[in-house]
Amino acid sequence: MKYLALVYYQEQIMNQMSQQEWDSLNQECMACGEKLQSSGHMLDGSALQSVETATTVRVRNGKVTMTDGPFAETKEQLAGFYLLEARDINEAIQLAGNIPPARYGSIEIRPVRELQTEQNSSGGKRNSSP
Repeated sequence: MKYLALVYYQEQIMNQMSQQEWDSLNQECMACGEKLQSSGHMLDGSALQSVETATTVRVRNGKVTMTDGPFAETKEQLAGFYLLEARDINEAIQLAGNIPPARYGSIEIRPVRELQTEQNSSGGKRNSSP
């Protein structure tokens, strides 16, 4: 089953690291990714640019609006993701526990839902969407 591991941390903490600490963390992340990939557990993944580069897009009544930054103010910011293949949530948790930034923030794990037609609560059919 596929699981998305979302990596969150406080950018302020990362910005206070020395260059050596930052480089070391990045090396650990690359090694972790290589290990997950070689074991067949990592399907995809990437780090994200700073939250300062984010743009939030909304569509209301057919009108597109954009705002700088993330959708909501939070203490921790989304910093990257790993798309994992795991037997079950327990294995996904074990895999996520090895992701280095978990020491500085958190890893949110969510099962991936494949889009398909399914029955809605009123008995009608609807297309699943994210």
